[in-house]
Amino acid sequence: MSTDSAASGTAPESGNPMENPAFLTAPQAVFPGLRAQRAISLGERGVLVTRSADIATLLTNPEVFSSGVGVDQTGTERPLIPLQIDPPKHREYRRILDPLFSPQRMKEMEGPITELARGLVDAIATESEVDFVQQFSLRFPSQVFLALLGLPLGELPTFLEMKDGFIRPESITGRPRGHEDSVALLKTTAASIYEYFDAVIADRRSTPGEDIVSRFLQTEVEGARLSHEDILDICFLFLVAGLDTVSASLDCMMLHLALHPDRRHALVNDPTLIPNAVEELLRWESPVMMVARFATQDTEIAGCPVRKGQVVTGLLGAANTDEREIPEPEAVRFNRDANRHIAFGRGPHRCLGSHLARLELRIALRDGTPASPTTAFRTASSQPSRRRSARLSHSRSSSTRPPEPATLIVTTPAAGPARSSTAASRQPVRSAVGGRAC
Repeated sequence: MSTDSAASGTAPESGNPMENPAFLTAPQAVFPGLRAQRAISLGERGVLVTRSADIATLLTNPEVFSSGVGVDQTGTERPLIPLQIDPPKHREYRRILDPLFSPQRMKEMEGPITELARGLVDAIATESEVDFVQQFSLRFPSQVFLALLGLPLGELPTFLEMKDGFIRPESITGRPRGHEDSVALLKTTAASIYEYFDAVIADRRSTPGEDIVSRFLQTEVEGARLSHEDILDICFLFLVAGLDTVSASLDCMMLHLALHPDRRHALVNDPTLIPNAVEELLRWESPVMMVARFATQDTEIAGCPVRKGQVVTGLLGAANTDEREIPEPEAVRFNRDANRHIAFGRGPHRCLGSHLARLELRIALRDGTPASPTTAFRTASSQPSRRRSARLSHSRSSSTRPPEPATLIVTTPAAGPARSSTAASRQPVRSAVGGRAC
């Protein structure tokens, strides 16, 4: 295995590759150097693997690399279903859940989801300037989730508060994630999530409807049904794992199109490209950058020794640009014939909601932004403390004149030049120090 460091954009010699600023600003330039190393030891924090074949090994061997995680590490009362459950029990849950999230089931939701997207756009159209992140990409997936649950859209603030209190309590408390204030908020939020969904499940048990919770209660496969706690843990997972990922994907895709107007115009001129564009941008941007597994025994992967209990992390973005698997991976092409990306993972734990996420992203690209060829996109800088966002602004004139062309202002952090859309909305990376090639 090569231990040479890459020429440009590789890990600092004394640290973790994720500490390299280039990793956040333009990770695609860093990936080749990481793949050249194949596997990187992160000391006590485990091992990082970077090649597609090695990541496939990681994700398809749950008996060696487990998805199970202690609840003390997540702040939940029980493992989240089915994400933190390994086979064979995992297969029992997926047999029940997979049909409820099949492509055909999701197709039935296209009309209602389209109406939600258009409703948000209609609200945007009445304002002179709109923060795309705050008023579309954060709201849209949460509204879809509310519709799935059969809950009123007025519950949106509650959902966003619960999601952020659990996923990023440090952003609310202003303290590090491990600080007692942040830990207390996380635990309090977790309790409120359980309480909230406990009431929803009880209501659907007494008054079933056409929503997904009612279907959870009614579905039976080979005599197996979901228990009350099973449904509670599934709903918890959907809230904390299913909303941020779609929002992050929308942010990445929107900024990518703003930075590459030729690609945006291609979608405007030929909307039939949108499904392929979604797949290609998922591959290139890889909004969920990495996944972790826990070694159940002493083993090795990619030539790197792994001790029982250590974390092995697969860098999905590196796999999605691996020249060994993807022809011309450095080219973003919306007419790619075959797209073997693993943005939704691989193996038994492949994302349960992938078909729903795809539907949301396709609808958002089709109906969630101004589609007029005269719409102009441009980038701007915000204050360094602000999250990267996208702003949609347009001028309004009197009714005797047509409105000026709309402008999508994609705001990036002020430090440094305009960045790749991978920079800030990507799922959070918690990195260790002391990285070195195995």
